[in-house]
Amino acid sequence: MTTDPPRPPRHPAPPAPDPRGGYSLPEKPADDAAPPLGAPARPAPPQAAGRRDHDRPEPDEGASGQDQGAGLPRHDQRPGEESLTAFVSTPPRGTPIEAAGHPADEESAGMRIPMPAQTGPEADRLRYVGAATRRIARGVDLDEILLGLCRSAVPAFADAILVYLRDPLPVGDERPSGPLRLRLRRSDGGLEGPTEADDDAPVGATPLLPALLPTMEPSYGGSSDSIGVLLDGPLAEVLRGVRPVFADSVRSADALAELLGRPDDPVGLPTGRRALLAPLRGRRRVIGAAVLLRRAGRAPFESDDLLVAAQLATHTALGVDKAVLYGREAYIADALQREMLPDSLPQPTGVQLASRYLPAAESARVGGDWYDAIPLPGSRVALVVGDVMGHSMTSAAIMGQLRTTVQTLAGLDLAPQEVLYHLDEQAQRLGQDRMATCVYAVYDPIAHRLVVANAGHPPPVLLHADGLAEVLRVPPGAPIGVGGVPFEAVELPAPAGATLLLYTDGLVESRSRDVWGGIELLRERLHDAASVVSPPPLEPLCDEVLEILGPGDRDDDIALLAARFDGIAPSDVAYWFLEPQAQTPGRARRLVRQALRRWDLEDQLEAAELLVSEIVTNAVRYAERPITLRLLRTDVLRCEVGDDAPLLPRMRHAAPEEEGGRGLYLVNRMAQRWGATRLGAGKVVWFELPL
Repeated sequence: MTTDPPRPPRHPAPPAPDPRGGYSLPEKPADDAAPPLGAPARPAPPQAAGRRDHDRPEPDEGASGQDQGAGLPRHDQRPGEESLTAFVSTPPRGTPIEAAGHPADEESAGMRIPMPAQTGPEADRLRYVGAATRRIARGVDLDEILLGLCRSAVPAFADAILVYLRDPLPVGDERPSGPLRLRLRRSDGGLEGPTEADDDAPVGATPLLPALLPTMEPSYGGSSDSIGVLLDGPLAEVLRGVRPVFADSVRSADALAELLGRPDDPVGLPTGRRALLAPLRGRRRVIGAAVLLRRAGRAPFESDDLLVAAQLATHTALGVDKAVLYGREAYIADALQREMLPDSLPQPTGVQLASRYLPAAESARVGGDWYDAIPLPGSRVALVVGDVMGHSMTSAAIMGQLRTTVQTLAGLDLAPQEVLYHLDEQAQRLGQDRMATCVYAVYDPIAHRLVVANAGHPPPVLLHADGLAEVLRVPPGAPIGVGGVPFEAVELPAPAGATLLLYTDGLVESRSRDVWGGIELLRERLHDAASVVSPPPLEPLCDEVLEILGPGDRDDDIALLAARFDGIAPSDVAYWFLEPQAQTPGRARRLVRQALRRWDLEDQLEAAELLVSEIVTNAVRYAERPITLRLLRTDVLRCEVGDDAPLLPRMRHAAPEEEGGRGLYLVNRMAQRWGATRLGAGKVVWFELPL
């Protein structure tokens, strides 16, 4: 079998083998330290001797030509010829995977098959455009995209760049109203003046950007003043043309002067092919413009550079459109989450409250976790924490509906297990697969008792005043939305000084541990916090609890509700049962008078007697069973009158000839606060007087 004679090598001798395998390549200069365009080319590395043309491996399927040989200097490059390869961030063929910044596995570790570098200015521009557009596309928000454009353009393509955007930016398909105005949003380069490499720069040359915009802040650019674009002006004509232009004509030079805010004083502005104006056109309309500048000591732009500028401008404009849409979606998600969660927690008597909420990630700010604290009649408070499956807008909408349902059911003063039962029914009415977990607890500061019902939620943890942390034994129950499953409630003691923690599974469950392992870790953290200060302050305790999360433990939303039980001392409570008789209002006034004198509150005696008499009189008129009268002394004097009539009283203005109908009007004028709440059997009317 005959074989072809070996071809002579392309280079005199092959390079020395690299210890890592393959052949060594010259180090690529850092992006920030890259010389300007037009610098002499570095010597190219010799290729392996004896390679035949038919031995060259084919490029990977789907790979673009710009990836082949990216970053390699050309072996046939002439001195002084422009090259963009030194500034391309794509690693050259033949670079080890680890050095290229890509994760390597056992199968792909080692050298990539070296590929011959494509040569010529067109290949250089393709490689540069590929690297630059990838860098721009990595940005998510507006600042990242503009930063990617500036860092890609300077110094590889230009010495300075100015980026102007519409003010304000239109969102999506909305039509901008008012005249077109542009504002400088970012600038980069040209701030340090000519470098030592600029041999042809004139002595005493000033930096580009400060000379053009002396009031602009460096690099982070951004001017508070916007520029109005005249409809029939040269700048509007260039923007309508969409294509990048050089400042080598009178019309384009006038457009550049108008954009820089110097239409009447164009002296000193770059002209010719050292200034390039590129309109930024998004999906629907022009949204801005970019100005690219080169110094006098650098080769001017070429005609083919207009194509490069057009690619940079197109990818930047589409990225800005994407960033604006993303920003609007993020704002909607934030606003929705804020509206779904309480703005602030109430301050009920006998209990202190604190809360925390953390989304799963910055890109998923809205979820299905919620918490709530709902004041109930009798100075009680309902504590609720729930978790809807998922992290989408749908989960947040379902969460809002369930939270509203819980608030409505709590206002009816139903038992915790009844609340969960009706919540389960509501979830089934919302649709299939509407699954959630929820824990509902009611704290009574007078009886120092806690009633808890659970629907598939992690159990609460109670931190006692002596530092002991225990996981409450609560029937787990089925999740909300299963249907046909009864719920159970347990009544537990709630001693003064104890702290109850309700939380979602995102706090205790992660990839590295299961739920019960996380609950045990939470219990230990609470015990350690109480060993330093007992009882620990509530707000720092919440922060301490969140520290159990590791760097990679944020897999789910986290809702945390902490309640410190202070209780109400028996000596600050007075309670009576009164028969619904005609003489009952007079007896109620005497009982109130005795209690206020015992508490040394004679300043409120007259007002309290009058208001109690009015409310008890209304209760006697409609009640059939004994009436309850209770006084509570805390930071205010609270009076509660309960009866078995379900009809809630409503304040009205009595006519001059009517003898009644003025009782609630007096209560509204004299009390600090008042209200009426429907109970399971009857109602409670209450009022508060300041102390």
